[in-house]
Amino acid sequence: MSRTAWEPCLSANSILSRLRRDHLLQVLLLLALVLAAVDPRPPRAYLQWLDLPTLAGLTGLLILTEGVRASGHVQGFALHLVARLRDTRALAFVLVSLAATLATVLTNDVALFLVVPLTLAIDRIARIPRQRLVIFEALAVNAGSTFSPIGNPQNLLLWQHSRLGFFGYVAALAPAGAVLLVVLLVACRFAFSATPLRLHEGAYAAPRLDTALLAGSLALLVSMVLALQWGYAIPAASIVLAIGLLFFRRVLAGVDWLLLVTFAAMFTGLGHLAALPVVHAHVGALDWRDPRVTYAGGILLSQLISNVPAAVLLQHYVPNLTLLAAAVNVGGSGLVIGSLANLIALRLDGSRGIGWRFHAWSIPYLAMTAVIVALAWRL
Repeated sequence: MSRTAWEPCLSANSILSRLRRDHLLQVLLLLALVLAAVDPRPPRAYLQWLDLPTLAGLTGLLILTEGVRASGHVQGFALHLVARLRDTRALAFVLVSLAATLATVLTNDVALFLVVPLTLAIDRIARIPRQRLVIFEALAVNAGSTFSPIGNPQNLLLWQHSRLGFFGYVAALAPAGAVLLVVLLVACRFAFSATPLRLHEGAYAAPRLDTALLAGSLALLVSMVLALQWGYAIPAASIVLAIGLLFFRRVLAGVDWLLLVTFAAMFTGLGHLAALPVVHAHVGALDWRDPRVTYAGGILLSQLISNVPAAVLLQHYVPNLTLLAAAVNVGGSGLVIGSLANLIALRLDGSRGIGWRFHAWSIPYLAMTAVIVALAWRL
């Protein structure tokens, strides 16, 4: 393995430079270290919070979507899409609808790993409001994944404990998902102008295509999604990593490995925080039989520890798991920490200032959708 192939992701200076700029990762690492010092736990607890199957799944998805991007076909499709659409608003509707649809039939993470690189590719050939598009795509996958029991981790968890069938769960969550998606599409009408799409000079240069890499990455991506649903994330990710080491080292060099460190720090720190006795004491003291407590509690706790840990914690207290699912899915917007998908989208974009711009859209979006979903559930 050549040393230069790994320099972009493994150079010590590069990692330290990025770590100094990544304030979210700094906060998460500090939280995990402080909690480990003041409330030490046995190693098995940290392994449980680390959630190795989820991390393994994210690893496999990151590698394979980087393979799709490196094949050049994403850039080619981006050029084709821009040539067919006339203005920025039309592009926004297409990308947001695509993100929501993929999140419904696949998962929200997979949807982002496919749509955000497409958006970045379009940004390289045309003048578009890239940050705003990525923000809306993050909100779109949270909305789209609400419809499906397998659309996101919290839905999968709560569905398995709800005793509802697949379509029964879909019917129960459909009103919340519809509100989230319709409000977002209406917001698109006002957030994006009908400015004609203009290609950058020299944008018609055809990208270098690697069809074999695309076919292999897509085949493994489908297998990875199936492995995640069947509970074989760790073996599947190990196979993907081994194939990458043997045949596609340049793909591994392009993976954002610090993103995985961010997720590991978040799982460990927030999992430890949720397990503190004082947290359990205050959570258990609330009347979770009251639907209003369930709904408000699920949304607010998602803003503090993210919606997946919130669902894990509250499932032990809440009798109405479908209402809890609606609450934590609504709570995926608002603060960036509300959903893992938000973190993925912003990290895939990687540009400065996108965090503040995300909150400028996501917090009003949360306030509006939370009220409408509450009215739909007659709370």
